[in-house]
Amino acid sequence: MRAVDLIIKKRDGLELTKEEIDFFVAGLTSGEIPDYQVSAWAMAVLWRGMSVRETTDLTLAMAHSGEMLDLSGVVKFAVDKHSTGGVGDKTTLVVEPIVAACGVPIGKMSGRGLGFSGGTLDKMESIPGFRATLTREEFVRQLKDIGLVLCGQTGELAPADGKLYALRDVTGTVPALPLIASSVMSKKIAAGARGIVLDVKVGLGAFMPTVEEATHLAQLMVGIGKRAGRRMVALVSDMNQPLGCAVGNALEVREAIDTLKGGGPTDLREHCLEVAAHLLMVAGAARSIAAARGLALSRLEDGSAAAKFRALIARQGGAAEVVDRPQLLPAAPLHAALRAARAGHVAQANARVIGECAVGLGAGRAKKGDPIDPAVGILMKVKVGDRIDAGGELCEVHARTQVLLDQALEQLPAAFVISSRRVEPLPLFYKTIRG
Repeated sequence: MRAVDLIIKKRDGLELTKEEIDFFVAGLTSGEIPDYQVSAWAMAVLWRGMSVRETTDLTLAMAHSGEMLDLSGVVKFAVDKHSTGGVGDKTTLVVEPIVAACGVPIGKMSGRGLGFSGGTLDKMESIPGFRATLTREEFVRQLKDIGLVLCGQTGELAPADGKLYALRDVTGTVPALPLIASSVMSKKIAAGARGIVLDVKVGLGAFMPTVEEATHLAQLMVGIGKRAGRRMVALVSDMNQPLGCAVGNALEVREAIDTLKGGGPTDLREHCLEVAAHLLMVAGAARSIAAARGLALSRLEDGSAAAKFRALIARQGGAAEVVDRPQLLPAAPLHAALRAARAGHVAQANARVIGECAVGLGAGRAKKGDPIDPAVGILMKVKVGDRIDAGGELCEVHARTQVLLDQALEQLPAAFVISSRRVEPLPLFYKTIRG
């Protein structure tokens, strides 16, 4: 078997066998297939696509290219969630403690932010002392002891995906849906969860611009998970405007803590309850979505979800007292409001523009390896559909220097559109795809 033959076969729109895919992934992982052939193959996939069967075989081959966590002897049924990334998306910080407080173990390996989309680990590392790097043994022991883990991905899990993604990033093949789906699902399958809920974002601040495209990706990933024996649900959710109010690492942790203690913005709270309810459903912890939401809500209201967040922080070396004293989190020295030039209804609060402005302040990375300023960011004061008076606050900028503050205040007006007509609020979710 030769790599060039598989490139030609896929280039001509033919379907690869499981054996051919296994051969290709093994060669990719070992380095026996050179980068230029892997890149050519990825471009052929971008143009010709893959069937669900091919994509599933690719996913499983990448999952088995490294260590496979078997959690069946550790906990009865572990769940996991994945978001395709968004602006102000701090749902993991709220959803995980809720689910764990309901008695369902949840172990998540998360990533860092790149571009305008924030990273969960960056948010958690704004908590003094929090350690995101765990060994396999620490991951397993913590999941067994407190039912909750949130850490970085180890290099031993799905190494083929790491190599393939690095090449896709520099060869213009990142948008290939089979490669997106297999990248996400290979890591989830390798991490050992039996039930997985996917939060697929759509809109101005998401990778998938339309509901149709996001639905296609969601259906593909659900199909892969189902074929791999996982219980699957995917939610297609809005990312035209930031989720919640806070955009920026420590600001988002504060907002997550507020939500865990029974407050928080309405849209974030409702989003988290919906995701948590589906996680409880795939774990068999409730008989209906309504019952699952009720269970999740009770854990917010009785304080047990906040207690789980404290336990998570403490177990991973962080200052757990921030849950009760969020003022211990990093804070920017300069604040200033962006105000509306005229009265009307908010017709747009462009998540991408707002996310890019937050990156400019230092809250995110323009390229891999850039330092993060945990204190800076943007606090939204309005949502699409809100009525605002002339001079009313659209958002508040938190900055380290006057230069960066002024720069953000110059750029942010492009994010907002004020209409003289009434505007309907944006929905939180568009579709639910069940496996």
